[in-house]
Amino acid sequence: MSIQTNDPAEFLPRRRPSQERSRRRFDDILRAARALLVEVGFESFTSEQVALRAGVPIGSLYQFFGNKYAIICELDRLDTVNVQAELEKFAGEIPSLDWAELLMKLLDHLAALWRTDPSRRAVWLAMQATPPTRAIAAEHERDLASQVARILAPLTPGSKISDRQSIAEVIVHVTYSMLNFSIRDGQSHPDAVVQLKTLLTGYLVAAETEAAKNKRTGS
Repeated sequence: MSIQTNDPAEFLPRRRPSQERSRRRFDDILRAARALLVEVGFESFTSEQVALRAGVPIGSLYQFFGNKYAIICELDRLDTVNVQAELEKFAGEIPSLDWAELLMKLLDHLAALWRTDPSRRAVWLAMQATPPTRAIAAEHERDLASQVARILAPLTPGSKISDRQSIAEVIVHVTYSMLNFSIRDGQSHPDAVVQLKTLLTGYLVAAETEAAKNKRTGS
């Protein structure tokens, strides 16, 4: 099945349940979708298989999701919300930690999440399947980057707000790419996380040094 539409509604849940029974069914569908996606990959992933795995009639699934792309986009949104919650926990430690220490601690925590939950990579890969899903994944990354930019504010006082947002978007994109790279082939590759730490540390040092220089020179 391919989606040829610019209608954003095609990639959103048709409705979000308000009653407890419906919420349980909604959550059951998403849990089944995660497990199935890891097992069969996105090309073989279908709404019918998800309904069967979740133990719900296909009509019930279609009440919530019009197609498999909407299911994947909801999973990606939930993964983003989860990472945002983790970021908030670390933001509460500022300014008791310097930014380098905070970054190392955060990356170790995120790497552990990726190692223990293979569905994160499966969802990320599925979101690259079509131009619309890639665009939605980029929106989710920008939402996360806005939060990172706010966290960076007290840690990188020399940077302009607009520059800080760009820096944050680079950080988020590189982090996601490298975390997914670190668990490629169904195996953990911890050296990739070490390299990610080196990359981001050097990048932030260079960005803040350049910002401080521009501030002194007025450029």
